[in-house]
Amino acid sequence: MNILNNGAPDDLKAFQLLSEVADEQPVSQRELAKRLGIALGLVNSYLKNFVAKGFIRIKNYPQNRYAYLLTPNGMAEKARLAYQHVNYFTSLYTVTRQDYLVLFRNLAERGIEQVTFCGVDEVAEIAWLSLQEAGMVLADVMDDNNPGREFMGRQVMDLSSNNLSGHRFVVITSLKRADQLKSRLLELGVSNSRILFPDSSGPLAEFHIM
Repeated sequence: MNILNNGAPDDLKAFQLLSEVADEQPVSQRELAKRLGIALGLVNSYLKNFVAKGFIRIKNYPQNRYAYLLTPNGMAEKARLAYQHVNYFTSLYTVTRQDYLVLFRNLAERGIEQVTFCGVDEVAEIAWLSLQEAGMVLADVMDDNNPGREFMGRQVMDLSSNNLSGHRFVVITSLKRADQLKSRLLELGVSNSRILFPDSSGPLAEFHIM
C-alpha cells in the first residue's frame, strides 16, 4: 500500500485548514487546532507557511483572535488541494478495497469465517465493505483511540489482554497507525502469525503475515 508515501495526508490537512479560514471569520489558532484534531504547534507552522507563500493575509482582532484572509493565490491553492484530495481518496478506496478483498478471500478459502479489526478510521470502513463481499463476519473491533464508539453495529473495545484473549486473526485496519498497532498487539501477547495486513507489492497481491 504505497499510496501513503505520496504526502497526501499532509496536503489534506493543508486543504482542511485553508477551508476553515476561507469564511474570513475571526478565530484563534487553538480553535483551529481543536476543529482539525491536530497539535496547536502544527497549526501555527501551517499558517506561517501559508503567509510566507502568499496564500493568506492576517487581520488582527482582540483577545488573540485573527481573521485569515485568502489571497487569490490562496484560493488557487485551495482549489488545487481539493482536486488532489478527491484523487487521493479515490485511489485510496480503489487500492485498499481490492487489497483487503484479496486478504479476506484468502482467509475464507482456508475456512476462516470471522476476524477482528484493529484500528478505526476511513480505511476500516473500506475493509468492512471488502469483508462483506468476501462473506466473512466481523467479530470484534478494537482501537485504543476510539473505545466505546460504535463501528458497523459493534462497540469498539480498547486493546487489552482480556479483550484479546483467545482471539482469532486480528486484521490491522488503519494505514496510518499500522506499525503502532502491530507493536501494541505484540506487547499484549498476540502471536505474530495472527496479525494480518494486506500487501499489494506482490504480483498476486497476496496477504502476508506482519
